Order: sequence, then C-alpha cells, then structure tokens
Amino acid sequence: MELTRLTRQRATDEVYQALRQSILGHLFIPGERLQVEEIATKLGVSLTPVRHAIQQLATEELIEIRPRSGTFVAKLTTRDLEETSDIRCALECLAAETAVRLATTHQISQLRSLAARIGTPVHSAEGRKRHEADNLSFHRLLIECSANKRLAEMYESLNAHLQIARVHSQESYWEARLDVERAEHEAIVSALEARDLPALVDSLRTHILRARKSLAAGLG
Repeated sequence: MELTRLTRQRATDEVYQALRQSILGHLFIPGERLQVEEIATKLGVSLTPVRHAIQQLATEELIEIRPRSGTFVAKLTTRDLEETSDIRCALECLAAETAVRLATTHQISQLRSLAARIGTPVHSAEGRKRHEADNLSFHRLLIECSANKRLAEMYESLNAHLQIARVHSQESYWEARLDVERAEHEAIVSALEARDLPALVDSLRTHILRARKSLAAGLG
C-alpha cells in the first residue's frame, strides 16, 4: 500500500480519507510518528490540507498531537479497548432490536456465507487480513440490517479504534480460536434467522466480550 498523489478537488477531504485508510490499512502503525511535510509531498498537496485533515483525525482520536513532540498514530490502552467494546456491544444490541424484524433473506444468506469464511483456516498474513476484513463485513452487515443510518455512522467511527487495536495486538494464538469464532458467528446468524431477539442479544454479547478479552490479552 502506497500513498499516491491526489488530483481531485477538496484536498482536505481527500487527505483525510487517504490518511484514515493508511492508518486502518496498516501503512501507518500505532505509535508511529507522522512526517507532515513528507505526507504533503507524497500526496502532492500543500501543508494546509494535511494539517486540517490531521486535526479531523485527532478529533476522532485516531491521531495524537503532542505539543513540542509531533504527530503520532494513536495507540489503544486496555482501558480504551474496554470502553470501546462496551459501546460496540450496546450499539450492536440496539441494532439487533430492529434487525431481527427487518433483516432480509438475502442479508441473512450473506451473513451465513461470511460466518463460514471467518472460520476457514488461515495460513498467511494475507489470509489474516482477509479474515479481519470478513469479520468487519459481517458486523457492518448486521448493523446495516437495522436500517438505522445514524447508528451505522456511529458504529463506523467506533470500528476504526477496534481496527487499530487489532493492528497493535501482539496476540500469537488467534488462529486457535477460529472454531470458536465460527460457532459464535453461526449462533448470531441462527438467532437472527429465527427472529429470536433474546438469543440474538445473548449471542452478540458473548461474542463481543470474548473478542474483547482476546484483544486485551494481545495488547499486553
């Protein structure tokens, strides 16, 4: 993944998107210092839109600006992860309340396909990226099933922090829990398909809290 020169207008928005994707796509890693001048040169823009974009990302807590020290990609502490996971759990359980009524047969079929792929053995770094992408797609689709646009926007912002935690995690035994993940995702889909809200909420809580524990162990 490389930063490329920007040619479209509204440079601040474009720089913001480029930097955000670079952080979530592992080009910039948690704790890394960002060289603002170098970024501006690579993107082919002046310093102004880069600084404005950095301010936006700092507001989202994806970037940390340290006076007299520089600009850094944010890290997540165990406490940050716990708080973020609690909010994630609340949002997904809230989405479940309408998703259990509104989810279409096609959406449920998509969720089941993603659940099956998530449990597939992984043998490479690329495979792990695919696994993480499928997991993210599964939960995004579940949120989409709620048909609540505002909730989806809040969830997307929150998910950025969880993606950073996954990048930063040093967990080495994550492959050992693929069977557990598959079972958890299949339980979520089955509860949604049965239109069983209590079972859906219970399966979501079980999955999210277990995932939080695994990520926290990796953060050290």
